[in-house]
Amino acid sequence: MQDRPTYGELLAAVQRFLETDVVPVLEGPKKFHARVAANVLAIVQRELHSAEAQLRAEWQRLDALLGAVEPAPVASADMERRTRERTAELCSRIRHGDADADPWRAAVVAHVRQTVVDKLAVANPKYLGAELATAVGAAEPVAGDPP
Repeated sequence: MQDRPTYGELLAAVQRFLETDVVPVLEGPKKFHARVAANVLAIVQRELHSAEAQLRAEWQRLDALLGAVEPAPVASADMERRTRERTAELCSRIRHGDADADPWRAAVVAHVRQTVVDKLAVANPKYLGAELATAVGAAEPVAGDPP
């Protein structure tokens, strides 16, 4: 682990450079691609900031939905892999018709909705709208996010 600059500071510095020094002097497709690159850096910053907490929350929701409390893996790669597997199990149960009636249906809808909100909070918080983005902690401007 490095002290300073942190990964967030490095990403923000490159993002600011792209937005303030590169984008203004470019035209056409190169300008567009520079904006895309700056946006990618903003997404990476948001993901690094929130990925662990979002994954743990999703894990807990899956515990409740699947009715099987499973200890969360320690390694993040294992946690991501097992979350995908558990999500596939949930999808199978949905396809089988298990979510066709309440109360499980309501719990599944709430889980899916929260999972989508979490993903949008990383990928594009503007899609959430200002009020919801603030509620999920995604309204904090990341360097380079347009106002």
